[in-house]
Amino acid sequence: METKTDSRAQAAAAFAALGAPQRLGVLEVLVRAGPEGLPIGVLGARAGVTGSTLTHHVKTLVQAGLVQQTREGRIIRCTVVYDRVTGLSDYLLAQCCADTPTGHDHGRDLHTAS
Repeated sequence: METKTDSRAQAAAAFAALGAPQRLGVLEVLVRAGPEGLPIGVLGARAGVTGSTLTHHVKTLVQAGLVQQTREGRIIRCTVVYDRVTGLSDYLLAQCCADTPTGHDHGRDLHTAS
């Protein structure tokens, strides 16, 4: 059974993986690409990161569970693990206003006038 501490540790690892601007950029490019993802060469060109630097950043995102890679013949395709990215967002939103007397609907009402 997963505990709150486990969830926090997993979230921290994922956020740490996103702590480098280039890795965040790689993830943003993959999110925009949609569920089909991109071949790693195209990903690198769009993200402005190539070679061993791209390999390093993608490996970190894969280890954090945010990206997966599949081999299609000679092509390595990278895709976002949407369940993991959504889970990360849900983790933060679940904390929203938890200590307020009335709470809020996951931040949707935080910026509206009363």
